[in-house]
Amino acid sequence: MNTPENDLYQEVVLEHKRAPRNFGHLAHPTHQARGTNPQCGDNIAVELELRDGCVHDIRFSGQGCAICIASTSMMGEAVKGRDVAFAQQLQQHFRAVLTGEAEPEAAPLGKLVSLAGVGRYPSRIKCALLGWHALMHALAQEAQSLDAPTVTLEEAP
Repeated sequence: MNTPENDLYQEVVLEHKRAPRNFGHLAHPTHQARGTNPQCGDNIAVELELRDGCVHDIRFSGQGCAICIASTSMMGEAVKGRDVAFAQQLQQHFRAVLTGEAEPEAAPLGKLVSLAGVGRYPSRIKCALLGWHALMHALAQEAQSLDAPTVTLEEAP
């Protein structure tokens, strides 16, 4: 069903695909990880500059479908300047909404709620979560080790 609300959400996703925020590389990342989805070819690298438990800066690079790029772009906007615990909680809320464990209205997602409809398409959930998986792996990485871990999405989200 095409409602004005769905059109608005679709436009938000397309805008983030056309002009992704925080796209590129950091000069001196402290943490990084890569996510790949062999089923559809999405491949995203996330680079972080963490300071005092805060995501001081974030960048991502790679290629993916509109949902993957838009989700990762919105993720960067949502977590930049926020503390690590906030980023982890937001990822949990976002994942719960996409997998049907939580209602979109019950989760504090901001603009990310525009991707809630992805949950109706199980094969696309991995696309929306790929950047988030890479972010969580980057956050879990030891600060001294910059060998970017790779997460491959092959199992259900």
